[in-house]
Amino acid sequence: MINIYGRSGTSLNGKWETIIDPFDVGIGWRAIYKDARPKGKTDFVEYSFGPANTLYVPGDFNSQLPELTYFESSVWYKKTFNCPGSKDGRFFIHFGAVNYIADVYFNGKKLGHHEGGFTPFQFEVTDLIKETGNSLIVRANSARVKNGIPGSLFDWFNYGGITRDVQLIKTRQIFVEDYKIQLDPKDNSRITGYVKLDTTLAGKLISLSIPELKVNQKLVTDEKGYAGVNLKKGLKLWTPEQPKLYDIRLNVEGDTVADRIGFRNIKVEGTKILLNGKPVFLRGVNIHEEIPQRGARAWSESDAKTLIDWAKELGCNFVRLVHYPHNEYAIKYAEEKGIMVWEEVPVYQGIDFADATVKDKAEQMLKEVIKRDRNRCNVILWSIANETSPSKERDQTLIELAKEVKMLDPGRLVTAAFNNVNRQGDKMILKDSVMKYLDVIGVNEYMGWYTDWPGEPEKMQWVSDFNKPMIISEFGGESVYGNKADTVIKASAWSEDYVANIYHNQIKMFGTIPFLQGVCPWVLADFRSPYRMQSTYQKGWNRKGLLSDQGEKKKAWYIMKAYYDGLKDGSH
Repeated sequence: MINIYGRSGTSLNGKWETIIDPFDVGIGWRAIYKDARPKGKTDFVEYSFGPANTLYVPGDFNSQLPELTYFESSVWYKKTFNCPGSKDGRFFIHFGAVNYIADVYFNGKKLGHHEGGFTPFQFEVTDLIKETGNSLIVRANSARVKNGIPGSLFDWFNYGGITRDVQLIKTRQIFVEDYKIQLDPKDNSRITGYVKLDTTLAGKLISLSIPELKVNQKLVTDEKGYAGVNLKKGLKLWTPEQPKLYDIRLNVEGDTVADRIGFRNIKVEGTKILLNGKPVFLRGVNIHEEIPQRGARAWSESDAKTLIDWAKELGCNFVRLVHYPHNEYAIKYAEEKGIMVWEEVPVYQGIDFADATVKDKAEQMLKEVIKRDRNRCNVILWSIANETSPSKERDQTLIELAKEVKMLDPGRLVTAAFNNVNRQGDKMILKDSVMKYLDVIGVNEYMGWYTDWPGEPEKMQWVSDFNKPMIISEFGGESVYGNKADTVIKASAWSEDYVANIYHNQIKMFGTIPFLQGVCPWVLADFRSPYRMQSTYQKGWNRKGLLSDQGEKKKAWYIMKAYYDGLKDGSH
């Protein structure tokens, strides 16, 4: 089921009773999921839910209690609720995300298990739900695992818990389970796609309404429950300058889904990225799903507006949402504001490609996020990996993932970010064999920070074995807001001036790259990371932000804003 915010639902957000389970014994003989009570005078139970121990949902547990700051194990959540009218229709419990493992129990029965901390999942509870006294119990386990996606090591904070909205969704007996409504890639005046019902019955009528286009069409399902969409209409195409969205409504037998959809065409021609047939240069910034002032996972519509509005203020027409799928609020608000999006799954440094289950997990995660967001016209790039080291297993896995994405969503571009550019003197050469299977090549380079400049920035030479567009998907350096010590002398001072010099040199280099079609500084704001253990300046924070951990603008912010203000789409 997609687009839960366009359906009839009840929020289960708020205070949930909790049990902290550091040794993860509740999944075994303790059996916390049974929520047992003593029955006789000789009975006792060594756990209990209660109002004295609560956490807010959605929200990571690490930032809610000081003693859970670096906690990485299981927290058990319990929500009790009533459901008047539960004898009519069908009911589903939908989770926006739980990090990293979720085991879900409802009214004494296990509903299922989900792995992956950043994608949605749901369970039907129609046969279990009651008018009063429903009990929903969730085990959220955030332990890092070697064969996980991401693996056991990553450079961001491992926020655990039920981190996104929980909704009780009510539908009719037959409902719209999935749909894809997009611009025909070969005809900018034609809408194509499909609607899929949660049934395999043929001959069911689906109403498709687009009031502004005077569309009120009846679609008929085939024997698999699919109905095709094919409309010829004069359309105003979505662009960053005019992010036009159309109200759309789907109805089957009284069950309704509402959405706002934009129409655009994205493709590559040689080394150019074309939006609606015109070259576009991506003025981007990397964003982690974290509100720095809170030091917590971003989850709300307000949080999304804070982050995307910062990007808009910087002059961006593009954001790279790293290194995992972000929440739906961020995607939708970016769409409204005319911001194109790079979405990514956390196939990250240290992934255990030799483990056969890793590819399956990555593929499942890609399927989940593509299904969720394929009607968001601002999503132009699906990224399959970030900074992975070449090997036979890695190459084979990424090539298969790239092909899978193209099969699932041929109307978008496939990319990945690489940090293994071949350096020969002042020449930078793109050679990785996986690049052949991508539409756009992302390059993470930290010249001036992690590596010295091999020559004068304005005289650098970039060479590619592939006739494809490239995005500098990461660059920058660490600085503490207000720190002017040793200005441009040494990196270890973490000064704004040292990093400002890096940015000036990077901009000089951009002009030397003939196939460059976008840049993305790392990163919008300082973010928490246990990787960062320098006790004077970092203090558990990655300090590469254009903004400080309090949202203050560093010198690098103003350098990038001036650069973006001077750009026009299609040139740099």
